[in-house]
Amino acid sequence: MPFIKKPIQLQWTLHARAKMNHYRLTPSRVRHVLHSPKRVEEGVAPKTVAMMQPVSMKLVGRKESWSQEVWVMVQDVAGARKVISAWRYPGVTKPRDAAFLRKEYSEFLAESPVESAE
Repeated sequence: MPFIKKPIQLQWTLHARAKMNHYRLTPSRVRHVLHSPKRVEEGVAPKTVAMMQPVSMKLVGRKESWSQEVWVMVQDVAGARKVISAWRYPGVTKPRDAAFLRKEYSEFLAESPVESAE
């Protein structure tokens, strides 16, 4: 008998719930994206992963095409997977390189004002 993994418990942030409500995404749709993503990328926030799945795919010749994507950003914490955000993108995104994302995030951190605790 093959080894069956124990399911990972999902934790939902208030931000994720609000975004799911805004984009009319159900928890089952978000779980579906998490279990079978079309593309997985490094998230913009530190220690996060973003997963994408097309809303509906069409075959044009031998090429897949779609017009909308559902994205989910998650972070693994002790014994659970925290859903940080979920959104619907009205178009097709290009795959990004992890180095590009790190560079963009470091530039954002350099530009953002850091308040000192006095």
